[in-house]
Amino acid sequence: MKVGVARFTLYLPQSDSLKEKRGIIKPVVERTRRRFHISIAEVEDLDDLRVATIGFSIVSNSSAHIDEMLQAILASIEHEIDGARLGEIETEILEV
Repeated sequence: MKVGVARFTLYLPQSDSLKEKRGIIKPVVERTRRRFHISIAEVEDLDDLRVATIGFSIVSNSSAHIDEMLQAILASIEHEIDGARLGEIETEILEV
């Protein structure tokens, strides 16, 4: 079994409150979860108004499939986010 994990940072320069930040992040997380059937959540920087760190994971029997999915998910998120900038991205494929 192989597990792909990713953690990435979104910078939200126009966010002025936690409510506004959640209004940007929550729809993206929910759409991504439904579209790709993955586990995804905001995992760090929960109280920072202008930074969101999100993590997600994929389980498969193929490293190539996981790599393809990681790239597709990150591209989809980058395309969906209005008023935000994709920052640092960390990905890893683990064999369990």
